[in-house]
Amino acid sequence: MLSNIAKEYHAEAGELRALYEKQLKELYWAEQLMADRLPDLADACTSKDLKTALAAHVTVTVSHAVRLEKIFKVAGIEPHAKMYDALHCLYKETDDLIENTKKGVVRDAGLISVLQKIKHYEIACYGTMRAHAIALREEDAVTLLEITLQEEKDVDLVLSSIAESHINIEAADKEV
Repeated sequence: MLSNIAKEYHAEAGELRALYEKQLKELYWAEQLMADRLPDLADACTSKDLKTALAAHVTVTVSHAVRLEKIFKVAGIEPHAKMYDALHCLYKETDDLIENTKKGVVRDAGLISVLQKIKHYEIACYGTMRAHAIALREEDAVTLLEITLQEEKDVDLVLSSIAESHINIEAADKEV
């Protein structure tokens, strides 16, 4: 038996074009929210490397939203954000982490963990959107999605590098 969310999803996405547009709206919501949240996340961490990476990612995230607006345009629909339940849960996880973890390297390690969950989800979404755009013959969208997909992968690598170079080690040393 399908849940109400599953029924809504299937009703909205009865064809690939509808599914594509639904995902586009959800990613647009996610990118707008991330652009708003990144400065607060940077303030919540202590690592200079992490603060710098998050501050730089604000500009990149804004460009993702702008690219999505271009995709809306080539698809012939008005830009519209739709809350993305899966990512909303992950954003809530950042709030819970900040609220319940003392500021320091352990919180920084936790923030990287949650941010990487978000990045991995976005990587999956952008990859899927790219595949759908190819099938729908949306060549302009394919190019824009490929750029964003690579940027999301790059940010994930930066976060991994920061975590592995010092934050995880420092957080583990707190255990001793």
